[in-house]
Amino acid sequence: MAAAAVAEELHFGRAAQRLGIAPPPLSRTITRLEQRLGVALLERTSRKVSLTEAGSVLPAEGRGILGALSAAERRTRRAATSRPSLVLATKAGASGELLAKLLDAYAAEPGAVAVDLLLCESQPQQTLHDGQADVALLHQPFDSTAELDTEILNTEGQVAILPTSHPLAGRSHVRMADVSSLPDLPLARWPGPDGAYPEGPGAEVRNQTQLFQLIALGRTTVVMPESCRANPLEGLAAVPVLDAPTVTTVIAWPPHSRSRALADLVRVATRL
Repeated sequence: MAAAAVAEELHFGRAAQRLGIAPPPLSRTITRLEQRLGVALLERTSRKVSLTEAGSVLPAEGRGILGALSAAERRTRRAATSRPSLVLATKAGASGELLAKLLDAYAAEPGAVAVDLLLCESQPQQTLHDGQADVALLHQPFDSTAELDTEILNTEGQVAILPTSHPLAGRSHVRMADVSSLPDLPLARWPGPDGAYPEGPGAEVRNQTQLFQLIALGRTTVVMPESCRANPLEGLAAVPVLDAPTVTTVIAWPPHSRSRALADLVRVATRL
């Protein structure tokens, strides 16, 4: 990715050092690429190098290509091991009952391979893009399924998780307006894909263990899929939220996968 290196460094000397080649051969490589594409990528003067409009796409495209190659390398290395396996990613604490049923049902299939779990604090879909996992359980609308193949497994409502001592904890149900404006229990904030937290007064959280402890201490609250009630919630109450968006659980995998074991796992998941 010589062109991407020059585009990021905007300096032939630094780019050449980074790539481990001399500047003249690097310059000739860029010139041949420009001739093949029929566009100018760089504007060169004796003092500086700058990007043309066409050349400005190189850094992002280069990172995307390198990321795809890295993901393919990880999957290839796993496939070459003597122990056939699949890596299944999911958010820690999410879909526990469904996950247990899926693992048991798949293990009973003829020719089933080992399934290694990758429990994520957030953004499990990223493990599919970077090659850490072969398949993942995702929850829409919270997790993105862009550029992935998916099958829907189930849908469910959501509940508000509150301290048992809170006045709303004894209700049969609440609405989003009831829990989104509690001055004493602001909604918890999860990090986005870039790791940054949205603005707001709620506690910054990364996993359910941390989240539930903060709720029990009366510091925050959260609205989450009702399946979380399958786990013990000591000191906490789960109250249905009537107008919360429906959560759809899907099984997702990279569209280019040709793994027979993965196809079998997806088939078992959709059968459940």
